[in-house]
Amino acid sequence: MRDWVPVPGSARARILTAGMTIFERDGFDAAGVIDIATTAGVTTGSLYHHFESKLGLFQVIRREMERRIRDRMEGAFEAAGGGRAGVNAAMLVGFDAAVKLRAARILSDEPAGFEEPTLQDALSGVMAPLPPPTASVLLGAWRASLREVVKSQARGETDSAVARSSLEWVLNCSS
Repeated sequence: MRDWVPVPGSARARILTAGMTIFERDGFDAAGVIDIATTAGVTTGSLYHHFESKLGLFQVIRREMERRIRDRMEGAFEAAGGGRAGVNAAMLVGFDAAVKLRAARILSDEPAGFEEPTLQDALSGVMAPLPPPTASVLLGAWRASLREVVKSQARGETDSAVARSSLEWVLNCSS
């Protein structure tokens, strides 16, 4: 069974849901294990039983969010006919999906000790038309756009249009 697919209503499922909410709200560093456990209605011991650490919980959540985003980005790449147009479509669809799934902070956060395969590795097919340094820069711009969404949400703003148009500008300049 996949890490992400726990029995509905189980302690593991509640911990994953609470972790996703709190990591997105507070970021990895500020998220507290006690807060996650309390929100999930479990003890911290139960949290550590299901996940070795706060980082372990974050990694499971991050992998699932990246999988969801990657699937959408790959679909957009193919729908746009591949090539450079496909890369641009994939980046924008990925941005929109991250915002819609309320995963902007989770996908832009890089906690110390986080050593998962990168989204760039996972998107090797989508990024194939680009030289590796260009792919790295565009993914950096994508993450920076997500961080701008997080900053605007912290100011009480709900519109991600400015961050999205900034990403569009970068994509258009790099074409």
